[in-house]
Amino acid sequence: MIDKTVPTVAEAVGDIPDGATIMIGGFGRAGQPVELIGALIAHGAKNLTIVNNNAGNGDTGLAALLANKQVRKIICSFPRQSDSWVFDGLYRAGEIELELVPQGNLAERIRAAGAGIGAFFSPTGVGTELAAGKEEREIDGRRYVLEYPIKADFALISALRADRWGNLVYRETARNFGPIMAAAATTTVAQVDEVVPLGTLDPETVVTPGIFTDRVVAVGERRWVRDGEFVGGVDIEGQPLEEKEDAA
Repeated sequence: MIDKTVPTVAEAVGDIPDGATIMIGGFGRAGQPVELIGALIAHGAKNLTIVNNNAGNGDTGLAALLANKQVRKIICSFPRQSDSWVFDGLYRAGEIELELVPQGNLAERIRAAGAGIGAFFSPTGVGTELAAGKEEREIDGRRYVLEYPIKADFALISALRADRWGNLVYRETARNFGPIMAAAATTTVAQVDEVVPLGTLDPETVVTPGIFTDRVVAVGERRWVRDGEFVGGVDIEGQPLEEKEDAA
């Protein structure tokens, strides 16, 4: 029986080693897998390379991971915002490396990794410092720069619902980078609001098929219902739930 669910966020990230490259979904705070990031902080893996749209907001989530000095390098599009003071301080102190990638190129480089594309030419960045040292070519009268895929050892993403096979449904803009990151990583870990029985998800709404998902962890209560009857479940810490009158 295929069952990709794991009981706790700690178990979901427990084998991430020092030096890993990790894609973290989210557009700012939208769709950021906060609970998985918290578990990664507690896990303590260091010398990480993080791929994300930005470099953290405020003092929570990705910013907290940076503040804990676990990140060696970040690959992103928007490292400096009004509330990116954690990254700003680390960068000015020479304590973190930055690879700046235009947002469209970032998305396409991640997508290319999942699609098995070896490289592609993009017009973005031509004539700027971002193209320094990269191969350029003129195609149909326009200059392009060669870009390579971005792959990762792990992807930590957030979705709304999943089934035990790892099929994922997202909520509105929280979808953002999740689907392409799921396809571009060796191991994809998805936190979801709830795990639902097989057959519950409308196939037309599944954005990330289970083939791209390796682990699913619910960040709320998980309940299993069969034929309308409560048959078991666990809370966020993996502790068994007692049957409740409204469980079905």
